[in-house]
Amino acid sequence: MVSIALAMRNSAASIDATLRSLTLQTLQDWELLIFDDGSSDDSVERARRHDDPRIRLFSDNAHRGLAARLNQAIDAARGRVYARMDADDVAYPERLERQLAYLDAHPEVDLLGAQMMVFAGAGKPVGLQPARETHEEICARPYSRFFLPHPTWMGRIEWFRRWRYDESYRRAQDQNLLQRAYASSRFAGLPEPLVGYRDELRSVGKSWRDRWYSSRSILALAGREGKPLRGTFEVCMQGARALIDTLAISTGLARTILRHRAMPFAPRDAARWAEVWAACQPGPP
Repeated sequence: MVSIALAMRNSAASIDATLRSLTLQTLQDWELLIFDDGSSDDSVERARRHDDPRIRLFSDNAHRGLAARLNQAIDAARGRVYARMDADDVAYPERLERQLAYLDAHPEVDLLGAQMMVFAGAGKPVGLQPARETHEEICARPYSRFFLPHPTWMGRIEWFRRWRYDESYRRAQDQNLLQRAYASSRFAGLPEPLVGYRDELRSVGKSWRDRWYSSRSILALAGREGKPLRGTFEVCMQGARALIDTLAISTGLARTILRHRAMPFAPRDAARWAEVWAACQPGPP
């Protein structure tokens, strides 16, 4: 039923936990499409040790970028829905079942997300990354940000085949896709954490690249919608955010200021996350 797209590059330290979280899914009718993007560590060897016929591994020793690999997964997918997964994240056991049930119950929805539990180090919970519930809430600020976390996406395969990733984008691929598709699509989000997202502090270089690609996509959206002044304003805001990122990283305050702006979580959320994390620790496949 579900084709899960996972692109990895030098993910040896995390891939075992990620794959274990998928084998523990309450929904078992899935295939995992792993596209290695030119890893120089033993990521591929580690993935191959998980001897599961549902796992399909593709490796060509090239570095093509996330968007290209996800498009390859779209072409290779055999499921009726397509889901995203990052190689350093962890899926809650009920993730696929909950999202598939929602899509089946809401045929008007093209793309579904969920909240994420942001974690650091050895599974320490940091906070919840929000996902808005309705299309209107998700798309309230299309020039700024869509609150639909990329690692939680699940959607109908036909939608992904219509709205492919733009491979010229090395960063902000998800926001660019949403900006192109939102006017003729329907999005939704589940108000519960279904993915554990590893907290990774960005470098100054990555921060500026993020903002550059975001600005490029914003200007393209402004051109399509005939709103050049709006586009110019938002690009200026991207520059201001990049400067704030640079200041935070260079002064050592990044973990305080830039930690994904995660929301507080309840004790029950922390307890549930502890169970998920413990079950997914690497071990013999």
